Amino acid sequence: MKPDRWSLYRQIFRSRLFEEAVIQLWEAGLISGEMHLGVGEEAIVAGIVDQMIEGDAMALDHRGTPPLLMRGINPVLLLKEFLGLQDGLCSGMGGHMHLFSKDHLASSSGIVGSSGPTAVGFAFAGIHLRPGTLAVAFFGEGAINQGMMMEAMNLASAWKLPVIFVCKNNEWAISTSSPSVTGGSLMDRAFGFGIPAIEVEGSDVMEVWEGASEAFERARDGSGPTFLLARCTHPEGHYLGDPLLTMSRQPVKELSKRAGPLFRSIISRKGAPIRDRMKSLSDVMTVGKEIADQVAAIEDPLGLTRRGLVADIERLTMLEEEVSREISEAVELALNTD
Repeated sequence: MKPDRWSLYRQIFRSRLFEEAVIQLWEAGLISGEMHLGVGEEAIVAGIVDQMIEGDAMALDHRGTPPLLMRGINPVLLLKEFLGLQDGLCSGMGGHMHLFSKDHLASSSGIVGSSGPTAVGFAFAGIHLRPGTLAVAFFGEGAINQGMMMEAMNLASAWKLPVIFVCKNNEWAISTSSPSVTGGSLMDRAFGFGIPAIEVEGSDVMEVWEGASEAFERARDGSGPTFLLARCTHPEGHYLGDPLLTMSRQPVKELSKRAGPLFRSIISRKGAPIRDRMKSLSDVMTVGKEIADQVAAIEDPLGLTRRGLVADIERLTMLEEEVSREISEAVELALNTD
């Protein structure tokens, strides 16, 4: 089996349009609470999900929308779930982070690191119930410091379970620089469990696909788990409306809303010395700029994948128009259901 750039681009473009529609609904106040998007991760997800077969399972983190959509879950059901409607994927009770589809053997959770043990459970069950299948765990690099993730990797290695651990590395654990709280190399950590590790550029779907194909082959022939480390970025920040990112993009507008509380915290007689408070404020401002600089430096997976298809602009236009109609109709159906 060889990667099909057209099929992969369709999945990436479809996921991006869907989440752009979600942004509009969230900004309109129709979706409540936080919203964590998978924008920027689409090439990683597409390169993995494209190689999954019937009976394979997925354990997802709080950015589960792209993999669920690419795995075949009805976009209308996802939208209704985000809107809190009773006929959503999980009866409107899961929101966008806690989702489950028995038919697709897919589950997501907002608990950091939980995809590890979930995938191990899926894989162990698969050995007995669905021989030849595997489980994929998607998680961010911040989750690799969680005990349950390390225990899951250890058990998968000891039992040679068919698990692919996919680490999406954007080097930020919310607002904390991951290297500042993670010792050693993530690749070496996988090697320490006796798990082969592969590093890929997460914005290049073809590179992800090729790298993951080795992991799929190992899992299916009974050789055990693989760790896949893929670099990525989150253009919308950790979640929609991320204040650190918006402050760096619109400093005057955003700081004007926060200037009063920040000034009062600096001059307060209580708390840390003023020098320490000023340093903390400087650190906060630096984080926003560093995240914005990283977003600008890493190429958008959508544009990178599309560039390889522009030679056939007529076919590309037809594909994009078809997908655009599908997403528009899905939004209309979700909003206009009685």
